Amino acid sequence: MTVTPGAPRRWLFTLTILAGSFLLFLVQPMVARMALPQLGGAPNVWNSAMLVYQALLLGGYAYAHVIGRFSLLKQGIIHLGVLGLGALTLPLALAEIAPATSGYEALWVPWLFLLTVGPAFFAVSAQAPLVQRWFAAHPHAGNPYPLYAASNLGSFAGLLTYPLIAEPLLPLGEQSLFWAFGYVALIVLVAVAVFSRRGVADIPRPAPEEDDHAPATGWKTIGLWLALSAVPSGLMLSTTTFLTTDIMAIPLLWVIPLGLYLLSFSIAFAESRAIAAVFVFLAPVILLLDGGLSMFAADRSDLLAAFASVILLFVTAVALHARLYDLRPHPSQLTRFYLVMSAGGALGGLFTALVAPVVFDWTWEHPLLILAAAALVPLGPWQHLLARFSKNPQTTRTVLIVSVFVLFNAAMLLYDDVRGKASLEPLEWLALGGILLVAVLMAARRWSYTLATLALLVALGGLTNVKMSLEGMRERSYFGIYSVREQSDGDKVLMHGTTIHGIQRTGENHLEPTAYYGRASGVGLALATAGDQFGSGARIGVVGLGVGTLACYHQPGQHWTFFEIDPVVLSYSRDGQFTFIEQCAPDADMVIGDARIELQQLPADSFDVLVIDAFSSDAIPLHLLTTEALEIYQQALAREGVLLMHISNRYIKLEPMIARLVEARGLQAMVLEDPADEAEELYSSSWVALAETRAPLDTLSATADWRLLVEPEGEVWTDDYASILPYLVWENFL
Repeated sequence: MTVTPGAPRRWLFTLTILAGSFLLFLVQPMVARMALPQLGGAPNVWNSAMLVYQALLLGGYAYAHVIGRFSLLKQGIIHLGVLGLGALTLPLALAEIAPATSGYEALWVPWLFLLTVGPAFFAVSAQAPLVQRWFAAHPHAGNPYPLYAASNLGSFAGLLTYPLIAEPLLPLGEQSLFWAFGYVALIVLVAVAVFSRRGVADIPRPAPEEDDHAPATGWKTIGLWLALSAVPSGLMLSTTTFLTTDIMAIPLLWVIPLGLYLLSFSIAFAESRAIAAVFVFLAPVILLLDGGLSMFAADRSDLLAAFASVILLFVTAVALHARLYDLRPHPSQLTRFYLVMSAGGALGGLFTALVAPVVFDWTWEHPLLILAAAALVPLGPWQHLLARFSKNPQTTRTVLIVSVFVLFNAAMLLYDDVRGKASLEPLEWLALGGILLVAVLMAARRWSYTLATLALLVALGGLTNVKMSLEGMRERSYFGIYSVREQSDGDKVLMHGTTIHGIQRTGENHLEPTAYYGRASGVGLALATAGDQFGSGARIGVVGLGVGTLACYHQPGQHWTFFEIDPVVLSYSRDGQFTFIEQCAPDADMVIGDARIELQQLPADSFDVLVIDAFSSDAIPLHLLTTEALEIYQQALAREGVLLMHISNRYIKLEPMIARLVEARGLQAMVLEDPADEAEELYSSSWVALAETRAPLDTLSATADWRLLVEPEGEVWTDDYASILPYLVWENFL
């Protein structure tokens, strides 16, 4: 007996897809935030998390494709069963596993995320292709692919909801609980959707006459699907690395590239093609302009470059995904299409998150992905437009070859002229803009456009970076990219990305403290007076090694311990490149690992002075600024000990947040702001001194113009709750 199907109920299937995608991408930053107390603030933590999510998404799409052989009713029953099994792991909580072994973080972090969120994420990840397949089975359903746009719109909403609503308003425990309620609601929606398709057969195959005109889905087409999916995925992660290295490793910034990446699907897969067509037309221009600019500013901490990288990602992703949409197969191959797309996304993530940090000593993945995008981005509108200027193919070929050569040399001359300058003159910006705009004319042919992109990437900094790589001047680890540079006066500088991580002079003053650690700084004064306060056997702990500058404050009889999470940083202080440790504190203990975890394992009353200086540029590991972290520091300190915290930051007002922590823990505190002295290579710094009693601070306050902290603001930060939104210095982002 055949049951006549009812209405297609597009609204129901759209709502189900939206709900599943919303939950899927709400949980990503939530679990990453849960892991911060164990993983710190390295940008690669988020990339590792994304790799796990992409792998689970691939598994979910493969599962959706495999069960497509069954009837719609059986598919629904199977999927409801899988959702039920995933519900057994709720509410989500971080898996309890042994801490990571140093050097194996790239494997340990994905394993942690997999155990924490794997079952539930896998169950929800199959939502989009399965529900679209069920919708398309109705004889009057129409085109199911726009529902994928709805899926990514839900994903985008989930990402925005976390940093703007969930994180500022709810502690992690409540976030997890509300997510579990949403998961149960999703099961109900899926059950209703399955019930609405009772009696409906599977998607009919195309009629023979339709099949004859349909594009063949051979290996070449499948390979193109993979490439068009992998490149935007890789670009998304490489852009994330750039943003979070010099600003802050928090979900607020993690979600920007991922959110735009998802939004690109909503535009590219929309039923109306007008907006996607605009992006396709703009993409070749944006790719050349912002691609060249991102390479040009690669060694500068520049918010303009960050903005350009984000625009590049968004526009390019829309264009590549629009081409992917144009290559979509008949709905009968829908789950296969999404499976290949997911595999491409996972390949892009694998390349950026695992392969690149091991193979490359610099972020070479970013220019390589830009070049790959140039080989794939649609050029049709520009080819038709530029074809009007020349009807002779031979003439066009000659002009393009000469133009690429001229373009390369002009870009090289400009780069050599402005290299080393802190900022560009208006005429130099005009010349750079002219070079990039002329390069757009290369879009007349695919080969010339790709060569023009390569020429710009090489000329505007690529050759310089190749030279640095060949000379072995850089090292890359899970936690960052480091390079040693020698200034014109012979001083050595350790760079962490675009940020100075430490300086050592030459000559007779080679052991004089520099950067943020001058003798008039808060930490300099505290360490210089440690012998007077705590005796000749004072015990000093320092979280964050850098080049070991603080070791120059070591005094005979003192016992020093340095905590450093990255073995690569330690090597710079031990291989002779920087000699602070070797000449000032050769007997200091070196502890490799996350300082918070290592400090927790020490006996109480281990230090008289404890310095917290583990911030990389303006990227702050939130897990070092919570009440739980402060409790660990207090336990490690002697009763009359002093805690020094470095809070210098361009984008976040940390002082009012520290004041709230001080209030919550019942501590005494004061702050010293030390101005910069360029002649002595000293930078402005803000150091907060904290203690359980007033006595040690009274002694320290006599050394300089220390002041009390500003009034507390916002909620106290805990491992369960922290939001930077109240403390952002918005004008510094402009």
